[in-house]
Amino acid sequence: MDRDVLRRMLDDVQLGRVSVDGALARLAGLPFEDLGFARIDHHRALRAGGAEAVFCPGKTPEQVIAIVGRLAAHHANVLATRCEPTVAAAVEAAGLSCRYHAIARLLVVRPEPVDGVGLIVVAAAGTADLPVAEEAALVAEALGNRVERLTDCGVAGLHRLLAHREVLAEANAIVAVAGMEGALPSVIGGLVDRPVIAVPTSVGYGTSLNGLAALLAMLNSCAPGVSVVNIDNGYGAAHQASQINRLATKIR
Repeated sequence: MDRDVLRRMLDDVQLGRVSVDGALARLAGLPFEDLGFARIDHHRALRAGGAEAVFCPGKTPEQVIAIVGRLAAHHANVLATRCEPTVAAAVEAAGLSCRYHAIARLLVVRPEPVDGVGLIVVAAAGTADLPVAEEAALVAEALGNRVERLTDCGVAGLHRLLAHREVLAEANAIVAVAGMEGALPSVIGGLVDRPVIAVPTSVGYGTSLNGLAALLAMLNSCAPGVSVVNIDNGYGAAHQASQINRLATKIR
């Protein structure tokens, strides 16, 4: 349950639309709601700056529908990650308002526009990195951040990245997504005084080892201010970037 929901509940109590007992009944399911197969964390938005997301692999469509349905009763822009088209179709058929982003395999349930604050830049080294980069961009937008996307700006053609130095310097946080040798975050880290969140992808030929080579290269970066998330973890990078961006926005 986020702050807006709590404020509406308090307003309902003060205006007599809901009794105190009724408000307590609503709060009784907090801080989590037990569905038997899942315990939904309704307080996460208060603690971590964003509602709980649903990782779809390993869950049946029925389980996904039940979880996102309960989350959407309390939150807008509920995220279901690594969502296959068949699961997205099942959620829509269940009558839940949703929007599916096929490239990112991201389902947004109860989508609502958000006025973004600050600036997060999501830079993808190559077109093959777009699924992870787009996941990061969409999650960051759903969390209430302004996002600029830079695509196909890897180090094989460095001039393509240098053409965007102004927007890189404006960002409060930069998510750099790259496979192969994973060099993009180090290059960006050497150009700007902004935190860079490196996301290795499982893109590359045999010795890339499904992203392990990029992960190790990013962990060994000599550029200051570079942090690294797990392979293909656009979602985690977006959350870290959102926390940095919101802190920077408050300071200003």
